[in-house]
Amino acid sequence: MSHLPNLIADLALILISAGITTLLFKKLKQPLVLGYIVAGFLVGPHTFLTPSVVDTANIQTWSDIGVIFLLFALGLEFSFKKILKVGGSAIIAACTIIFCMIVVGITVGLGFGWKRMDCIFLGGMIAMSSTTIIYKAFDDLGLGKKKFAGLVLSILILEDILAIVLMVVLSTMAVSSSFQGSDLIASISKLVFFLVLWFVVGIFLIPGILKKTRKLMSDETLMIVSLGMCFGMVVLASQVGFSPAFGAFIMGSILAETIEAEHIEHLVKPVKDLFGAIFFVSVGMMVDPSMIVEYALPIAVISLVVILGQTIFGTSGVLLSGQPLRTAMQCGFSLGQIGEFAFIIASLGVTLKVTSHFLYPIVVAVSVITTFLTPYMIRLAEPAYVKVDRSMPRSWKRFLDRYSSGSQTVNYESDWKKLLMAMGRNIVIYSIISIAVIILSFRFVAPVFHNYLPQFWAALCGTIFTVLCISPFLRAIVVKKNHSEEFVTLWEDNHVNRGPLVSTIVLRVVIAVAFVAFVIAHFFKASVGLALGVAVILVFLMVYSRVLKKQSILIERRFIQNLRLRDMHAEYIGSKKPAYAGSLLSRDLHLTDLEIPGESVWAGKTLAELNLGKKYGVHVVSILRGKQRINIPGASVRLFPLDKIQVIGTDEQLNLFSQHMMKEDVVEDNKDLEKSIMTLKQFMININSVFLGKSIRESGIRDKYKCLIVGMERDGNSLRTPDVNAPFQEGDVVWVVGEKEDVYKLVNQKS
Repeated sequence: MSHLPNLIADLALILISAGITTLLFKKLKQPLVLGYIVAGFLVGPHTFLTPSVVDTANIQTWSDIGVIFLLFALGLEFSFKKILKVGGSAIIAACTIIFCMIVVGITVGLGFGWKRMDCIFLGGMIAMSSTTIIYKAFDDLGLGKKKFAGLVLSILILEDILAIVLMVVLSTMAVSSSFQGSDLIASISKLVFFLVLWFVVGIFLIPGILKKTRKLMSDETLMIVSLGMCFGMVVLASQVGFSPAFGAFIMGSILAETIEAEHIEHLVKPVKDLFGAIFFVSVGMMVDPSMIVEYALPIAVISLVVILGQTIFGTSGVLLSGQPLRTAMQCGFSLGQIGEFAFIIASLGVTLKVTSHFLYPIVVAVSVITTFLTPYMIRLAEPAYVKVDRSMPRSWKRFLDRYSSGSQTVNYESDWKKLLMAMGRNIVIYSIISIAVIILSFRFVAPVFHNYLPQFWAALCGTIFTVLCISPFLRAIVVKKNHSEEFVTLWEDNHVNRGPLVSTIVLRVVIAVAFVAFVIAHFFKASVGLALGVAVILVFLMVYSRVLKKQSILIERRFIQNLRLRDMHAEYIGSKKPAYAGSLLSRDLHLTDLEIPGESVWAGKTLAELNLGKKYGVHVVSILRGKQRINIPGASVRLFPLDKIQVIGTDEQLNLFSQHMMKEDVVEDNKDLEKSIMTLKQFMININSVFLGKSIRESGIRDKYKCLIVGMERDGNSLRTPDVNAPFQEGDVVWVVGEKEDVYKLVNQKS
């Protein structure tokens, strides 16, 4: 009998136990994550009544892979553009919650006398609420469409990205064992540098690669390519000092901007579910019942701190952002639990060996307790609001009403603010790309020149190569936004503005000169004055170079197109409303999508025949037919069944149009259904038949009787397809198909 490796036996035990517990928790309408944790507890080394996992080291490796898949899937659902859409309320609330909960967590840990690193990791673990648990609770309670639910989900989006940042900071602090402000600033700067670099380069390259190879991509190859990119970024992130999970998240967020995002998410989901289950089971395996009993007091205290802290700080943060008290309390009461990121951060502490052995089981126990209480906390929000509202002094109510109503006004964004924000963004992005190019050139290209050329020529070639590579980005730093609408408006509006505007140009020229001077000084060891002089000349040549101007425009245009590719594709296929739809609302017009029913009498008619504009006052702006889009269709364009049409009109016009479209169908009653039933019959050509001697074409069987000849038997031979020009002969057996009434009419007329 062959020997079965322990890993396979362990996986069988894990998956069987996970399957049983998840079925049970599904029946109890509880989150599956808790089922996985219970399964891990049952097969873990601390439970002696059930079989236990043997090879825990390999299971831990698989759980690490599970974290990578979880963060990769989270990145696929995440989009950096979502941050711009969540609004100020979510930003203020998320930052308030995370900062306050970290401080409270550290304070609680210090109160129990734990180590400083345990306290810091505890603060990070209890700072984020569980996206999975809240989604599940809202779905079960039917609250997904409520206004406060949308705000809660926006807060969770920000908490997810801030959790990634927190993981990077905790990893840096754990490795360096340093808590100095300068080190923290350096780690955050490093994070921003690589985050911007990877995202910009990824958006510039990856969508184009996927687009060019789309015809070669089957489901299998697309999944393999996507996972290859994911693990490649995992390795790259690990090489530069970040956690592997951070690299997986970044690659997921880059692929989220491609048109293949939903497809990749669908393909990766089964793999993510498998390894994610192993990760959560491994979480449960670390729960020691004796340790839970020993640390029952900290578990109870931390559970209370999570529930009260998330509720109070969540309510305060949403209230601070200007939302009404009812909405703020509904949001705060929904956030009172911890989940996936608590486990991931706890696992990070264990992997880095900087947290104590008791912290992991405590956090798991707290997560289980707070998760079970989540639905009850959400239900408690409304009664709690009523009680608070009744007992609150009138002066406080008036203040909150004024404060919340004031936040709803539209903020005017000045031209100066728009201009400076755009310039700052350009300087940061192009400077990071230039720094990356310089580092790569110094490390990989310059040594090649030095190996094959004399010293002077090697330095000259290295300088020319590096400066040419960064020149499109330096030109963009100097020139971009100098002719923008905001810049021109400010220049012409007031002479006082011209001095500051010129200063912005000079500052950007100085930045570009500094980059070029640094490269020259590195290769030639020249004096600062000489390097600066040459650099100034080169920068001015860049500014006035038509070739660089064209190249810079093409690079930026390609990046913008790739960044908007998913949105443009969604608009093209009709899954997203076009951008102009929002502008129609100010004119009391709406854009809506309607599908032509398959049985509609409108199908097959042209727009001119339907005359929809005159009858209903609506305008058909686009027709979506499969993967084809017809914009501004002409009067001769026909509508076909299941066409999706995009129509503009007022609410009244669209409602009337929709009602008439649904009523216009062919099938009116059951009699029509009975008539439409098809039947197959045979008849014989005899000497008295009206068809004898006539060909199929001459017989009129199809045109006159609306029947179709499907075959014919002659001289005892088997059924065959007849020649339409061959005449019928006596004894031919003809098989016809048609509607029941037409077939019997034909058969009765055969002689």
